[in-house]
Amino acid sequence: MRYAQGGGLTAERRAFRERLRGEAAGRFVRGDDTAVVARDLRVTVRSVQRWRKAWAEEGPRALASKGPASLPLLSDELFAVLERELDKGPLAHGWPDQTWTLSRIKTLIGRRFHKSYTVQGVAALLKRHGWTCQVPARRALERDEEAVRLGERDLAARGMTAAALDAWLVFEDEAGFSMTPPTTRTWSRRGHTPIVRVRGRSRRRLSVAALACYKPGQPSRLIYRPRPDTRPDGRTSFAWTDYRDLVQAAHHQLGGPIVLVWDNLNTHLAAGMRRYIAERDWLTVYQLPAYAPDLNPVEGIWSILRRTTLANRAFADPEDLIAAVRQGLRLLQYRSDTLDGCLAGTGLRPAPP
Repeated sequence: MRYAQGGGLTAERRAFRERLRGEAAGRFVRGDDTAVVARDLRVTVRSVQRWRKAWAEEGPRALASKGPASLPLLSDELFAVLERELDKGPLAHGWPDQTWTLSRIKTLIGRRFHKSYTVQGVAALLKRHGWTCQVPARRALERDEEAVRLGERDLAARGMTAAALDAWLVFEDEAGFSMTPPTTRTWSRRGHTPIVRVRGRSRRRLSVAALACYKPGQPSRLIYRPRPDTRPDGRTSFAWTDYRDLVQAAHHQLGGPIVLVWDNLNTHLAAGMRRYIAERDWLTVYQLPAYAPDLNPVEGIWSILRRTTLANRAFADPEDLIAAVRQGLRLLQYRSDTLDGCLAGTGLRPAPP
């Protein structure tokens, strides 16, 4: 079989198929039945019949690999150039959005290399070089990538500091939850979109602040505090005193010094919070770079909570929402491996003691 535009088997697969044909030739010499050979080698009977016919006519050399069916239009060197062009993004090449489609890549190949591919050929080319079609991750336009890279190195240094102080490395983040639940996949009849019945009130009803705590040699910990929107003082978000009480409670539960990592929320930078931090020798605080939620493992905890406990759930009232959030976070408190996975998802590793 011949494949257009350099498609077909890779060199490793061609060598593997050649070994199969060589083994089949040995079975032909012994007189094994075609169906038995096909079953043992896990290939089709038709393939074994074709091999047997070629072996009978020309001998074992007929089963040797004849090399690739055709040379690809783009060599590995040219594909590396194409990859650099693709990394620039569709916007850099004149398209109005940030989506690479097969037809757009086909057009780019024609513009850049003056070579003609079919859409199917482009798909085979990309797959052969390890490319797949994926859902992209969102990043803020204001994000400073250089600052994020410096922040990653600084976080590594903070991990060394925590190890030197025999301290817990603690990440903090807050999230809001409403009566409208997140949706996730569910089974339904083909052609019938499933419907999730929810309350029409979508105003946020609950805020939660959580601490993900890590220390080498210790099971990871999750500490959280929920705050309903309907509070006596009328405030709809956490005050700096709430964060102070949460950090103080974490210090008592963890029983050791803390290296705290959080974002640049104005409440974190309040004057009262700064005085509290300065007066505690067991507390060291580090600010994350702006627009870098991917460096905070607590973001992964919120994602898990929304995709499991809260997904597709119709809440009867705000108390039901609070109970569901508490239940989901309580389950995660017993899953230190899941908490470790959230940290691994950031690419960070706590330093060994």
